[in-house]
Amino acid sequence: MRLARAQRPQVDHELIAGAHAHYEDAAYYTHSYSQRIDDAQMYVDLALASGGPVLEVGIGNGRIALPIARHGVDITGIDHSRPMLADLRRRLKAESKLVRSRVTPVFGDMRHARLRKRFPLVIATFNTALHLYERPDVEAFLACIRSHLTAHGTFVVDMSVPMPADLVREPSKAYRTPRFRHPTRGVVRYEERFDYDRARQILFVSMSFSPIADPQQEFMTPLAHRQFFPREWEALLHYNGFEVVNLFGDFHRGPFDRTSEVMVWHCRARR
Repeated sequence: MRLARAQRPQVDHELIAGAHAHYEDAAYYTHSYSQRIDDAQMYVDLALASGGPVLEVGIGNGRIALPIARHGVDITGIDHSRPMLADLRRRLKAESKLVRSRVTPVFGDMRHARLRKRFPLVIATFNTALHLYERPDVEAFLACIRSHLTAHGTFVVDMSVPMPADLVREPSKAYRTPRFRHPTRGVVRYEERFDYDRARQILFVSMSFSPIADPQQEFMTPLAHRQFFPREWEALLHYNGFEVVNLFGDFHRGPFDRTSEVMVWHCRARR
């Protein structure tokens, strides 16, 4: 009797696109988050307090890593986006030789990368963890973090708190903003649509851009974010060998409460 071949897991192209597309246009990414500085300052302070070196999971094009390096701390960064890493290398050329020497970008998967080095501070910044869509992804990610922490090292991760208003929006309804100048497409009309998959706890966001000069060049960028509720994430940390040292509700060490829009977890691996 011939045994049936094991079925290969189906590839979820929607999730693949939602995990990558937002990071393919480094110029627009930089433009969108140029005013986001509070988290960068917090991570600079943490890096200085740790003495370095620092490992950043989701280094992108260096929005947080470059300020850390400019403050004299060595930082290694893992990322799965080749366009963002290429832009980071481009940006490094404008830095001093000393700053360039402090930044080590590595292409890799945050679930499986192994650098054979340990760090007193490991950081996963700006919703990087929201691209962990299934429980095995979270488990592999946290195992990766543990493998890179020194015995008394600290792991800090920040992520958005699920917003009920976003989770109940009608997927067919477009939310428009005033037109703005896209860094490479000129002035564009912009709108977003939200579609929350309750079964998988994934929020799909469709970002549509329509250039005023040529509306036929309209394009859409998908983004998929897993929605982790606070007690759920706490349990995932606990059952994967971490203890929570602090939980803050902003980047200024404010309390985490019912009004918080972000959660900043400071953790250590249980010995």
